[in-house]
Amino acid sequence: MRKGFLIQNALLGASALVVAAGFAMPNRDNTGPVLNAAATFVKGGDSTKSLLAPVVATSDGEVDGGAQAALTAFAGIVRGLSRPEALETAFKSYFAFKTAHPNEVKKPYLYFVDLGLPATAKRGYVFDMEKLQIVDGPFTVAAGRGSQKDGGVPTKFSNAARSAASSLGLYVTKALYSFSGHSGGRAYRSVGLRLDGKSTGFNDNAMARGVVAHGAPYVTPNKAGRSQGCPAMEPSRAARLLPKLADGAITFLFAPDKNWMARDPWVTAGTA
Repeated sequence: MRKGFLIQNALLGASALVVAAGFAMPNRDNTGPVLNAAATFVKGGDSTKSLLAPVVATSDGEVDGGAQAALTAFAGIVRGLSRPEALETAFKSYFAFKTAHPNEVKKPYLYFVDLGLPATAKRGYVFDMEKLQIVDGPFTVAAGRGSQKDGGVPTKFSNAARSAASSLGLYVTKALYSFSGHSGGRAYRSVGLRLDGKSTGFNDNAMARGVVAHGAPYVTPNKAGRSQGCPAMEPSRAARLLPKLADGAITFLFAPDKNWMARDPWVTAGTA
């Protein structure tokens, strides 16, 4: 009995040291194999649950700390948003997703659009979330014709096919491709960027719907026309920005929609 007790204590002590060492490492990944192995070992009984608390607390701390640092850096620069909480919602969602899925966030950029503003407002930004700098913005961005009357504020959002509406929430950027569309009865071509919706129930049909970021001639420096649900921008800006955003950046579409804010898994994860 005594020998078994000593072995169990030694193993628990070793696991605690592994966890502590993991948090001391720079650029740590809280969901990495070392911490996962330690967590698996200590999960054996209710009496060991307290050993897992630092993992949860550190993850929450990274989300809150990262979001607060970004808010401090951008609060005096980004003005005229539809709601004071717009940036905080985007930043907390960004860090919540990055903490949970670090391998999917391969680039430090966040393409943020405030769809609580009208089509005449400059409602788009690209942020560098590592350097805490604005890469570009503000600039005009299109909303879906199913969401917005011409020139107005978007009021309806949908995840459904053929809705022509914008879908709120968090997206991970995928590959670039050659986009083709029609505007004013004329065909046009631009660079396109595929978007993988990660807000379950709100934008996770984006790939199937063909909701992408792209350049469009109906978006000008002073007003954005209406898309089929895509956060389209000026063609010259798309040619400059979308290659930078491709393959592992984050896009986040915000609006003061209470249903979405209460149920989006990344918004609620960031505010828990």
